[in-house]
Amino acid sequence: MNGTHDPHHVPCEWQHWAVAQIEADFQRSADTHLIACRLPRFHDAGIDLYFKDESTHPTGSLKHRLARSLFLYSLCNGWIEQGITVVEASSGSTAVSEAYFAQLLKLPFVAVMPKGTSQEKIAQIEFYGARCDLVEHATDVYDEARAIAAAEGGHYLDQFTYAERATDWRGNNNIAESMAAQMQRERYPVPTWIVVGAGTGGTSATIGRYLRYHRLNSRLCVADPEGSVFGEYFLTGEVTLTSAGSRIEGIGRPRVEASFIRSVVDRMMEVPDVQSIAAMQRLSALLGRRVGPSTGTNFVAVLQLAEEMLAAGNRGSILSLICDSGERYLTSYYDPIWVREHFGDITSAGERVDALAAGVDSAGVRAGRLRD
Repeated sequence: MNGTHDPHHVPCEWQHWAVAQIEADFQRSADTHLIACRLPRFHDAGIDLYFKDESTHPTGSLKHRLARSLFLYSLCNGWIEQGITVVEASSGSTAVSEAYFAQLLKLPFVAVMPKGTSQEKIAQIEFYGARCDLVEHATDVYDEARAIAAAEGGHYLDQFTYAERATDWRGNNNIAESMAAQMQRERYPVPTWIVVGAGTGGTSATIGRYLRYHRLNSRLCVADPEGSVFGEYFLTGEVTLTSAGSRIEGIGRPRVEASFIRSVVDRMMEVPDVQSIAAMQRLSALLGRRVGPSTGTNFVAVLQLAEEMLAAGNRGSILSLICDSGERYLTSYYDPIWVREHFGDITSAGERVDALAAGVDSAGVRAGRLRD
């Protein structure tokens, strides 16, 4: 929160209007689709795979839900007032969604992001009339966002602190409640595993808490890209850990974020970058639509868990997310030259993902684990 606020202040007419605008926008929005991904080797053995397609939100990603929650949280706390500049530190997708809501409320918006953020995301943020401030390193975004908010008398939304508390994890139209409702008529309505990534940690916190509150026997796996600090933090609980950060845009962090609640996570799975990109391409081919790289990270974990269930003779379902559309990454993760320059040759990783999905390797032998 920035600035001084009178504790006896009565919410003004503008704040009532602003909340009403966000609620009206929500009322105009349909829920996102649940897509069955039927891979014969798993489906025929009684293992069903699903992806909830969050790319169909008005701003094209899972972060639309978070942005709505953050704005409502700040408004209802009296932190956002008419005409105030709103600022966020982001890797891109959250800023796109927040720029949308800022425009809806006629508020200036500044997104502070690393220089490596995709040009497509920058263009989308600017489309909503917002300003992008690019910094050299991902670790610089926090201080820069605070500095801009202070200089302009604005409000720093701070998704990395407030993501886990801005959303009502008990229900009230959160993503976990939507997933549970959409699974009700499936063969295995209560998933054995739910797989998500973590950027802020807000989604994993919401889902993990929801599962416990509603006493659902699903386990939560967080698929974490290499270079992220979350995997080591999950094992050690050391909050001062830092790392190089992730090269998979949108997930993984170079420091432990306040919104990542390790105690609600049942398992972490570290995913090599080349496998994330290869899996992104494979899943896009399977679904007939481009998905983003963080969804590829999810798919690697889904395949690994499905393989473990198959080996153990277990039946059930695995549910994950399409975090955003691959259309945001046409000049980066979908550009073979860019991928080769940043990650090297991913051919071998692609063959291994294909093998696990199909059940055979290049010699026609049954596939096993993704990682030796």
